[in-house]
Amino acid sequence: MSQTDLVIRNARVVRPGDPATDAPEPVDIAVTGGRISAVGENLPSTNGARVFDAEGLLAFPGVVDAHQHWGIYRDLAEDADSESRACAQGGVTTSLTYMRTGRYYLNRGGPYRDFVPVALEAMAGRSFVDYALHLAPMTAEHIDEIPSLVEEFGITSFKIFMFYGGHGLHGRSDDQAEFLMIGPGERYDLAHFEFVMRALARARARFGDRISLSLHCETAEIMAAYTEMVEREGVLTGLRAYSASRPPHSEGLAITMASYLAHETGLAGINLLHLTSAEAVDSALRMASAFPDVDFRREVTIGHLLADVDTAHGIGGKVNPPLRERADVEALWRHLLAGEIDWVVSDHACCRDEQKFGDDREDVFAARSGFGGAEYLLPGLVGEGRKRGLALSRIAQLTSWTPAQRYGLTTKGDIAVGFDADIALVDPDAQWTVRAGDSDSAQEYTPFEGFDMSARVTDVFLRGHHICRAGRVVGEPHGAYLRRYRA
Repeated sequence: MSQTDLVIRNARVVRPGDPATDAPEPVDIAVTGGRISAVGENLPSTNGARVFDAEGLLAFPGVVDAHQHWGIYRDLAEDADSESRACAQGGVTTSLTYMRTGRYYLNRGGPYRDFVPVALEAMAGRSFVDYALHLAPMTAEHIDEIPSLVEEFGITSFKIFMFYGGHGLHGRSDDQAEFLMIGPGERYDLAHFEFVMRALARARARFGDRISLSLHCETAEIMAAYTEMVEREGVLTGLRAYSASRPPHSEGLAITMASYLAHETGLAGINLLHLTSAEAVDSALRMASAFPDVDFRREVTIGHLLADVDTAHGIGGKVNPPLRERADVEALWRHLLAGEIDWVVSDHACCRDEQKFGDDREDVFAARSGFGGAEYLLPGLVGEGRKRGLALSRIAQLTSWTPAQRYGLTTKGDIAVGFDADIALVDPDAQWTVRAGDSDSAQEYTPFEGFDMSARVTDVFLRGHHICRAGRVVGEPHGAYLRRYRA
């Protein structure tokens, strides 16, 4: 029998879906070979085992942040280092990052059989957390590659950016072929989305139900018309102008179209990403009722749960889909508390100050979209969630168990025997104020600047490695690429 490597003592373990752990008593966690080997009182420690006293802090399963964007605005290797550090500070031990060909990311087109090895090489040996990839099939060739992406790289989750059909990344239209680096005979439109779905339905029949499709649901035509109108009228400014240029019903309409296509093509595994508004969630719930044959999952971000168009710190809060009015924030919380949201993510996309803002720093339409936030995912949800009556065991479901199960990470998401020893210790009574300078992210600002937080991640373990100590990232990177399918 292998000797224990690590014993974490006096940890109040929170397990997903277990109401008994909403008021947990301190126990010990034993780790052997990177996996949890025992959970209980007064566990023995063998000679040479490391012992860490959690001092009664809450122990959550390491966060499986199912929505990030490493390398979108910076060199991918650099992001793998700095942004994985930010992940560790927020209790994130697994990052699933969305990537595609075209402008940004690796700034290249072509087949994924050439793209993926370059991406994996850039990240190898640099990440402080484990990581996996979602990929967006942008061309007919990518659709044909889906089976080989599953078999050769263990990639089981894919994405459609619905608004790219006729709208740019940051708010004004771009030339589609140039922006997406697709050939003259290709179109990124509803027909392409249908063909992606049909290919993934065939892949599910072949590889199993962990094959899924995620959708960024906004409607390009609505956004283009409203952007022109908002800019022409010139009444609204800042984040409120950007929200009006991409109105909530644009989300609702896209969700409706995507859902019918899923039904039509027989694709059961659909993930509706970063829902931001009452209209978006209403549409998502209506579609789930209309199409019971489709296994829908609904996602929200910590940014849309904590910030709105008035409270975010300046236009650094520009993101797609936009931050909304406070009424929409409250609607998201109502749906989350009602059990109608499946997981919470950061949508972390580091965009440094010199890249984020245009010559006029107050022109929201000249700014780039996206911001980091993995550092605040778990502390933000624990702090704000407890105020609203969100159970600790539900937080563990939302941040770890459900995304791990959906995306085929079978050793992640719980603090139980046999699972990876990914553990985030949280002080639920810590009072602190968000300052961008305290983050290890390369991003020099944050839309959460000045936010008062009432929970804090103190220590984080990745497969037993102590990667964050007293809020600071320590040691060497131990993150590994996660293959989610093996023949």
